[in-house]
Amino acid sequence: MGMHMEKGRVRIVDIADELGLSTATVSNVIHGKTKKISGETVKRVQELLEKKGYIPNMAGILLAQNNSRIVGIIINNHEKYENHVLEDAFISASLNALAGELDKAGYFMMVRVTAQWREIAKVASMWNMEGLVLIGFCEQDYKKLRESMHIPFVVYDGYFQETRGICNLVIDNYDGGYQAGAYLKKMGHKKALCVADNDICMDRERIEGFREGMKGCRADFWQMPMARDARRKFYEEKWEEVTKYTAIFAVSDLYAMEWIYFLQGKGIRIPEEISVIGFDDSPWCEKIYPPLTSIRQDGGERAAKAISILQELKTGGCGEAVVTFPVRLVERGSVGKGPDAYAET
Repeated sequence: MGMHMEKGRVRIVDIADELGLSTATVSNVIHGKTKKISGETVKRVQELLEKKGYIPNMAGILLAQNNSRIVGIIINNHEKYENHVLEDAFISASLNALAGELDKAGYFMMVRVTAQWREIAKVASMWNMEGLVLIGFCEQDYKKLRESMHIPFVVYDGYFQETRGICNLVIDNYDGGYQAGAYLKKMGHKKALCVADNDICMDRERIEGFREGMKGCRADFWQMPMARDARRKFYEEKWEEVTKYTAIFAVSDLYAMEWIYFLQGKGIRIPEEISVIGFDDSPWCEKIYPPLTSIRQDGGERAAKAISILQELKTGGCGEAVVTFPVRLVERGSVGKGPDAYAET
């Protein structure tokens, strides 16, 4: 008798028929429940499964278990990404680090991109997730979310009061801004500009830190539009004004690079005429000219902590409500000495 195929898939019932066994026995071998089955039978089943190319329907198996081993990474599809959120350097680096840590810990990763805060609890429940990592949701009502579901979750860069059962993993944004400001001041810059697309949450901390680092010097702030086309117009409109500054601190590498390309297009030499610092230390920093000085955050360390805390939360543990990761300035070629540094030598 030939094998029956169902939409190209080998079925458990076909394996059982061919070996003269019950479907329960074959199913138990597939799921590793082999204590009550003879070694010879296990071997026969495994050999035929391999020969016929049987692929277990893992989704069904996982969803039916108490421990689905699925961790959901929920990413805010914020308007500023213009539907390219997964291409953002910080987001892709975070995903890459989380993928490695989850694999090491034996979990499956499910990525969900959404701007709908309300659908998070529904998605987590629908897929029987064991835990969640929420990225890019700044000032949402985390307390309400905690009360609406039992699944443990950790947050990247959230802004909310300490809430029991939630761990907020943040980087030291204020210190990052401070390091950028202090470095420019040390390099002899007395008039610097800070640029961002908003002044709330982490951007505000970076801006405030920058001002403190530049204390005694002039540190102005410009809020840029979120949409790319609007930003290009903004650069053109501000073209004359920007040349009054000797340095720019952008709260993300993307914006730092946009300024570098724009200024170079206008014939401005970087860093001889204007110095530029970014934030995140994305791989692109070393691929542009001049290479971009930036504030580095360690995505690997944060991902490892996220997974270990999810495991602690699952067993009711985790004493830390907020974990802050340090950042450091990485010097490259986009910052030169300010005019005051030359005057002193």
